[in-house]
Amino acid sequence: MSLWEILLRGLCVGMAASITVGPVAVLCIQRTLSRGRRSGIFSGLGVASADTLMATVAYFCYALLETKITEYTHLLRITAGIFVVIMGVYIFFQNPVTQIRRNRAGKSTPWQDYASVFGLTLANFILTVPYILTFFAVFKISTVQAASVMDVGRGALVIAGFFVGAVVWWTLLASILSPLRQHFRPRYMLTINHVAGVVIGLLGIYTLVSTLLIVFKHHV
Repeated sequence: MSLWEILLRGLCVGMAASITVGPVAVLCIQRTLSRGRRSGIFSGLGVASADTLMATVAYFCYALLETKITEYTHLLRITAGIFVVIMGVYIFFQNPVTQIRRNRAGKSTPWQDYASVFGLTLANFILTVPYILTFFAVFKISTVQAASVMDVGRGALVIAGFFVGAVVWWTLLASILSPLRQHFRPRYMLTINHVAGVVIGLLGIYTLVSTLLIVFKHHV
């Protein structure tokens, strides 16, 4: 396999893993429509950075972490679900007029958008890593089993491609959605916040309920 092919496959995994309707995707869409293109792009960069970090762990260290992840999978899923529900409630009660004024006053910085989504994405570690591994398998990219210069170099190309693919997707999504923002009045943005908050909250509740049901069945 050539170096360009390895890089291209990594790029495809990064894009494929990003094209999903999950809590962070809904959040990025909501921020693009409520705050503008820059907020959407920096939020997307937060997702891409966190996903790339998890892809690196999955590629190089999954064999070492597999036992621990399996051991604490329920606890990690419950924690992730709680984080998602909190984020959904927070978005639901946000005031779009206040957001617009804050953006105009320069009080909402791109790095705050980046950091908040980065943290939320990492909180979903246990849900995201298996998802990324699935796409590694789809595009026939095997994880590192033994450390060697060749494997590390190949892995670096895969991860670099992954990051580029994720960034391209989120930048493209924000750029497509941003012009639509001009057609939304504050009351429409309030509806967007409510819908996004409900969707994100329901995804978090689903994670919590499904995990608790699994735990309950194991103890029956």
